[in-house]
Amino acid sequence: MTTKVHEKNIDGKTKLVGLLATPIGHSLSPRMHNLGYTLTGLNYAYLAFEVGNDELEATVNGFKSAGVAGFNVSMPNKMKVLDYLDELDDSAKHARASNTVVNRDGKLIGYNTDGLGYVKNLTEHGVKLEGQKVTLVGSGGAATPIAIQLAQSGIREISIFARNDAFFVQAEENVNYINNEMKEFGVKATVFPLEDKEAFRREIAESAILANGTSLGMKPLDHLSIIDDTLDVLRKDLVVTDVVYNPQKSKLLSQAEEAGAKAINGLGMMLWQGALAFKLFTGVDMPIGQVKEILFGND
Repeated sequence: MTTKVHEKNIDGKTKLVGLLATPIGHSLSPRMHNLGYTLTGLNYAYLAFEVGNDELEATVNGFKSAGVAGFNVSMPNKMKVLDYLDELDDSAKHARASNTVVNRDGKLIGYNTDGLGYVKNLTEHGVKLEGQKVTLVGSGGAATPIAIQLAQSGIREISIFARNDAFFVQAEENVNYINNEMKEFGVKATVFPLEDKEAFRREIAESAILANGTSLGMKPLDHLSIIDDTLDVLRKDLVVTDVVYNPQKSKLLSQAEEAGAKAINGLGMMLWQGALAFKLFTGVDMPIGQVKEILFGND
């Protein structure tokens, strides 16, 4: 296996790709992308940078000046980064967030591969979206593109829950966007505060899919879940999905399995959004099958 010789190939012509996020230590993206470069023989290197909103503008401008090939953006920067880009692809425009930025001849162009990665992961797990109702928790940089992509994927209705705090307005904006700017898809979107347990119980009961689009349950918050232990809302014919992939089985997914529900973690979404970004950075397809086998085994 030649997967460990990548560092020997770094030279004066190596193109740099980065990841801007905080906290960043848990990310599998550097391993995934560098493995892809090794398997395809591409002269690229992918590094992670601990960057939050306060350092974002200076970092983006520095990357642009240095001529990096592009960079991924994760929490908490996916929305804020739009302020520093030259152009937005429709995927980022609709989501009002970007997780992938490509440097094309000195122009920084923002894309969003999260939503499509999420939907591809569901499809790969045999989940039917056509005509279904979805309950989604979250309104941030991951949940927003998921909501927007789901609305383009054949569902009939989406109920979005978010904490009744300063960010609740984002959930309201997502619902208004689906109802007004995406009318041609015919999806009914409604927003609820997550604190409304009765509405949460009712909407999940009417839904085929429950999706956690928040980081709740990710290390070091892996003892937490969007489902209160006292809330009996999970059932056998429900599909429960989580954007969290570290741990691979979040508390929510453990709860789902105990209830007999189908549980899908965030690994597939991470892999697919990464493969889409890989193609945008390099113009070459990531060898998904090999990368998946080496990184995740047969999971």
